[in-house]
Amino acid sequence: MRPIRRGDRGPAVREIRGLLVGLDLLDGRPGAVDEFDEATERAVRVFQQNRGLSVDGRVGAETWRALEAARWRLGARTLYHAVPDPLRGEDVRALQERLLEMGYDVGYADSIYGRRTARALAQFQREVGLAPDGACGPQTMNALRRLGRKVVGGRPQWLREADAFRQSGPDLVGKVIVIDPGHGGADPGVVVPEGPLRWTEADLAYDLASRLEGRLAAAGMRVHLTRGPAPHETLPDLVRADLANELGGDLLISLHLDGHPNPEADGVAAFHYGTGSGVTSTAGERLAGLVLREIVARTGLRDCHTHAKTWELLRLTRMPAVRVDVGYLTSPLDRARLIDSRFRDRTVDAIVAAVQRMYFPVERDVPTGSIDVRELRSAIAAGAIG
Repeated sequence: MRPIRRGDRGPAVREIRGLLVGLDLLDGRPGAVDEFDEATERAVRVFQQNRGLSVDGRVGAETWRALEAARWRLGARTLYHAVPDPLRGEDVRALQERLLEMGYDVGYADSIYGRRTARALAQFQREVGLAPDGACGPQTMNALRRLGRKVVGGRPQWLREADAFRQSGPDLVGKVIVIDPGHGGADPGVVVPEGPLRWTEADLAYDLASRLEGRLAAAGMRVHLTRGPAPHETLPDLVRADLANELGGDLLISLHLDGHPNPEADGVAAFHYGTGSGVTSTAGERLAGLVLREIVARTGLRDCHTHAKTWELLRLTRMPAVRVDVGYLTSPLDRARLIDSRFRDRTVDAIVAAVQRMYFPVERDVPTGSIDVRELRSAIAAGAIG
């Protein structure tokens, strides 16, 4: 959909304003019911900030779906596993977060009432003496309100994810990774013309992805890319998440570059799934931190930290997923680095080192910058020769 923005009018704007009024983010005022004015833009920005979305004050497809989901409050309707179109909404996410707090495995709090959520709720119902039908009605809501946390000694999701990585072992051989080069096709991302050359985020992201594919394949991983080089068809994040799930990835890394009107903005940032209420993909959070620290140590890019987001690519994938914004293409400093193939090689080596560290037990982790990725490839080659 075309983003709805300041200055637009019409029924869609009226509905957006109505949802924002219902969320107490906007005063319901007569006379401006179908105008996307300054107050509406400000309310959209607050909503996006609160929900972990990209804060641009415009209502694109992802913000629209989040607004529609936000109309539901937990307890306002009965929740159940509907096939083939599952129930979605903020009430579903609130229930999932509540179950996660109590130690039940719903996966991520993705706001989708799927089979895993119904199974976790049925387990809760069974334990408190209710009919285990996997539907959240008044009786189940009363039981949820009466009970507090039941897990102590660590975050349940972290315990599950850490155990899964521990059991998989430290070797990369045979593990599946999905690499997602951002943008592509009709969507070039950030574009900066310089002299006779036209640098695009999509092209540089794909170059990084193809280099990373080669390095990780040489280390023994099974590697899949979500797209080929431009001008392939533009894929929305929903489709990319579905593709990663179908491929059965153990990890997903999405590669982007950033842009800003201020050319002084520069540096690298990493993003993982997480909500404002503290629910997060702990494995994704760890991977984001490892990738960021390795890139900063090996390239000298400014550290712009890790951040929790609810972007669909991070929320809907069933594996730890991170997005890395590797520098600002609008920054003369970062751009000069990014168009240097040797710099891109160092960036890719940093990501490979982070992926390897992800599979080391926390107590056996190594210092940032200490892994020689050439040794990983040599070990694989030696094993093949042997």
